[in-house]
Amino acid sequence: MTDRLYAPWREDFVLGAKKKARRGARIQEGEECIFCDPQSRRHVRELLLHEGRRAYVVLNRYPYNSGHLMVVPFRHVGRLQDLNAAERSEIMALVALSEEVLTAVQQPAALNVGLNLGRAAGAGIDGHLHVHLVPRWVGDTNFMPALFDTRIISVDLKKVRRRLRVAFQQASSKPKRRR
Repeated sequence: MTDRLYAPWREDFVLGAKKKARRGARIQEGEECIFCDPQSRRHVRELLLHEGRRAYVVLNRYPYNSGHLMVVPFRHVGRLQDLNAAERSEIMALVALSEEVLTAVQQPAALNVGLNLGRAAGAGIDGHLHVHLVPRWVGDTNFMPALFDTRIISVDLKKVRRRLRVAFQQASSKPKRRR
């Protein structure tokens, strides 16, 4: 008898991926980007961790690991070269702040930080760039992705969100030291 692992929280992702594959990942006219205006998008707003002037930090609803988050510019931009200097600067500052917070809260052994620019590079939303930060631990992969294309995330997303929000508030309010 085959064992089953139920992960109903991934249903929207799986079904959404099938719809995207049928119509292409680009945003169609009249369709709105999931990352634009996070305050009006319930599914993004509830995972929002920190807002800057030009970009924000949000947990990934379909994480590779517990604490997987993204830094996203408010402006709908698909390529790094289309960001202005202030956006690039703030995005990098938020990546550094996110590294600090993730390290303190999740205590990973390492972090993957990166962008998938374009569908062929693996971007699920290829019209609105976003930087991924994925906490990593030694041995955090197992046989599930190799055999079943399934990842096991053992920490509740809401609990991680609560801890990270508090840490972002504390980290962004403390004075930065000069070197």
